[in-house]
Amino acid sequence: MQRGRILLVEDSEPIRLSLHSFLEDQGFEVAEAEDCKRALELSAISPPDAAVVDYRLPDGNALDLLPKLKDLPVIVLTAHGSIDLAVRAIKEGADQFLTKPVELPTLLVVLQRALEGRRARRREAAFRASRGGHAPDPFVGTSPAIRKLEAEARAVLASSSPVLICGPTGSGKGVLAAWLHQQGPRSDEAFVDLNCAGLSPQFLETELFGHERGAFTGAVAAKQGLFEFAHRGTIFLDEIGDVDPAVQPKLLKVLEEGRYRRLGEVRDRAVDVRLVAATHQDLGALVREKRFRSDLYFRVSALPLSMPALSERAEDIPVLARDLLGRLGPDLGRRPFRLDDDAQRALQGYRWPGNIRELRNVLERAALAAPGEVIGREHLRFGDLGAQLAAAPEDRIVSLGENEKNYLERVLRATGGRVEEAAKALGIARSSLYDRLRRHGLNRPRG
Repeated sequence: MQRGRILLVEDSEPIRLSLHSFLEDQGFEVAEAEDCKRALELSAISPPDAAVVDYRLPDGNALDLLPKLKDLPVIVLTAHGSIDLAVRAIKEGADQFLTKPVELPTLLVVLQRALEGRRARRREAAFRASRGGHAPDPFVGTSPAIRKLEAEARAVLASSSPVLICGPTGSGKGVLAAWLHQQGPRSDEAFVDLNCAGLSPQFLETELFGHERGAFTGAVAAKQGLFEFAHRGTIFLDEIGDVDPAVQPKLLKVLEEGRYRRLGEVRDRAVDVRLVAATHQDLGALVREKRFRSDLYFRVSALPLSMPALSERAEDIPVLARDLLGRLGPDLGRRPFRLDDDAQRALQGYRWPGNIRELRNVLERAALAAPGEVIGREHLRFGDLGAQLAAAPEDRIVSLGENEKNYLERVLRATGGRVEEAAKALGIARSSLYDRLRRHGLNRPRG
């Protein structure tokens, strides 16, 4: 197993070859440079995990490199050691200062400690970023749909292949993406996310891949892209169906080759990330409409997961509500809230076009309206469209087997036959709604 990538900067070829051979024998990948310029080029192309740098180099010294090798353990070697020089190197950010000839076992121990220290810092940063608060569980409930999803999600944890999470808006796709990162082998590294909906091609490209200074008007400084920031970690692209066709080839390149270019750059950079993508749209339909590349579709959908709508797991609503209310109480400085029987029946009788996001919003409003810790039916306020859809009596729990055709007819009546509005309420793509209407023999309404 590879122990990490080491940048070795040494102008003496015999010493460089000797150290290279030793480090490779210890399981490290080694990139060689003979001067500062080449060291910076290699560091930009494929970020190392640590650097071993000779103090004196043809075009500068190790102290010149230290500020440019940010967040990187650096071990400085020199044949002319002194206490003053060692103190300067440590102040500038070096992890260790070793004199030549270097004792190879000592170098190995120092490298191992430096790498472990870096991993610990990155683990802490990842913990603060991804788990700073209470991390929601994407599998709350006992319904067959959610238990099936959990089994499928656990089966893909160890893979580095892309995951595509499909499901209606508000169903918890982002929560599942974060769980896949936190439970997977990359949990010690960064988790970054970007919602691609509505982003212009240039803005999306520079967010994903970064840009060089002067790449376009207003680019007064170089910018690190999210792929670069997520190196060795996970990048979550929400609403990937909205990625502009001009950016799709570049996204495909980084997924297939692990290489990309910053905007305005001429050389490739290497990156190792796992992609988790999500969409509420029918990507297959977008491919047929020539709005999404078929090769990118097959690449991002290597491991598909389907997030069920809340209406497909009505039996989970009480436990989901308790979980959400359990977090609302401390946030509002009050004891945990609970639902009375009438409120619970009302929640289960509602069809939740906004899914879990809407459930959370309804409960938050109810918690603010309730004078005590008990939430009753009178404290629940559903959306205008939702009120029309929740036609079932409050004392009747809607079963999972309720006829889809009848429900579609109710949604269409509530939206005045406007298919685009109905699709949004259902959290599905318009093309998917048309398919369901045809399947149930319903007349095509006006768009």
